[in-house]
Amino acid sequence: MHTQPVIKTDPKTSFVVAQTVTWLLAFSNRALALTTAGISSSVASSQCLEYRVVGICFWLFCTSFGCEVRTSTKVRHFIPELVVSSYADTGGSAWTELAVLSSPIAGSEGGGNLITPNPLRDNLPRFKNVDGIGHPGGAAATQLASQSGYACPSGATAFMPYYLSTLDPLGWRYGIPESVYPESLVPGMREVGSQANGEMWGNVYPRQGFLVQPDDFKAGAVMAQRAGDFITRSGQPHVYLPLTPAARDGYWPPGPIQENDITTHKWQLLYPQLQMTCAIFPSEALQSEDGGYAWSLWRPYSCCKREGQTFMFSIDFEGGDS
Repeated sequence: MHTQPVIKTDPKTSFVVAQTVTWLLAFSNRALALTTAGISSSVASSQCLEYRVVGICFWLFCTSFGCEVRTSTKVRHFIPELVVSSYADTGGSAWTELAVLSSPIAGSEGGGNLITPNPLRDNLPRFKNVDGIGHPGGAAATQLASQSGYACPSGATAFMPYYLSTLDPLGWRYGIPESVYPESLVPGMREVGSQANGEMWGNVYPRQGFLVQPDDFKAGAVMAQRAGDFITRSGQPHVYLPLTPAARDGYWPPGPIQENDITTHKWQLLYPQLQMTCAIFPSEALQSEDGGYAWSLWRPYSCCKREGQTFMFSIDFEGGDS
């Protein structure tokens, strides 16, 4: 008759094993968080960059012996300008290294979703904080573009906090004054997606942190679109730093982003999953377990190398002049 050996477990050993497992789980969760290194690596996407030669620039080059007309190639490509984080709990940005910038302050405490008790209705008011911070990989993207030829410098400053919703409680938490704007009151104006196609995610106005949307990813995306909308415009009723780089000879920075228009911007998902492709909303929805999301906002720049003292004009291959 055989007997099974009895294995005795030391309580101290069990405690150490349990603590080790807990630490490993915590470490794995932190490893999935969004980091500056991960954000910077995301710029290596030719689909997001979309480098193209679009025309020719003409310059007047003069010396003491006379003047001549010189030309240079006009190029166009996208640059990642902002990391836009959208998250429920105040201070809970997915970009862990800069989450301290949006810590709760007086007037901007709390967060989360206001879930109604009736699960049969899609009236779930969700709240998201939003941060718009200068992308740390803009220079790297320009360097990548330069491998194909001349490249345009970014108009954004890395790590610059262009918008922190905690500093804008009236605009972001109460919708003042945009709740009474025509865009907020008239159905069909300034909407992300299309009702006709059955994929309308939400209205851009009022550009605040609340939205009735049963899908958490779609709510977070609309919040990112709202913040990007006024960050890329001047004179908006929000507490923010406008990202509106000025044009100069041979340098054409982008205009404001416009929902549903991929010629003005692209979004690259960074969290909860880093993707190497760009799109506009509506896009594939990917739910986050912690209610946090983050995207890179890419915008198109056109430029050409200076080949003379005076810029004359440029000709676009597509027939447009700049």
